Amino acid sequence: MAFEIPENLHPDCGPVAWLLGTWRGNGHGDYPTIDGFQFGQELIFTHDGRPFFHYFSRAWIVDENGEFVRNAALETGFLRCKPGDNQGEARVELVLSHNTGFVEIWYGDAAGGKLEIATDAVARTETAKEYVGGKRLYGNVEGDLLYAFDMAAMGQALQPHLWARLQRA
Repeated sequence: MAFEIPENLHPDCGPVAWLLGTWRGNGHGDYPTIDGFQFGQELIFTHDGRPFFHYFSRAWIVDENGEFVRNAALETGFLRCKPGDNQGEARVELVLSHNTGFVEIWYGDAAGGKLEIATDAVARTETAKEYVGGKRLYGNVEGDLLYAFDMAAMGQALQPHLWARLQRA
């Protein structure tokens, strides 16, 4: 699907402009403390001309035939951009809130159709499971959005947890 850069895009957001819009697809999850699973997901990145994007994600567990089983994770936040050291790069901050009782602050860099971020701070409610940090990699691969999320939680070291391929809706 063709993508056009919006006229009111803030210049600092140029390196992440490719993320704008709605993305849908499927992914896989695994971790030593849980059984492996498959999921469907929708990501939405919007903007209003200021140097940030609003981000919303919803996911649902699917069975081996791709059929809906139950709702899963929700997260929302703001991807904030500032110029990087070189043209075509951006330093990014991501503030996320999750339905499972976490709030995170992420920092990283974006350039060349790639966004790589890592947690700087994680706060959780008293009812949330133990989660101490993560690393995410998003990439524009052949027009699709591919991502991987590595997680440190439940006494486990940082390791792969989620990966998905999403298409522009």
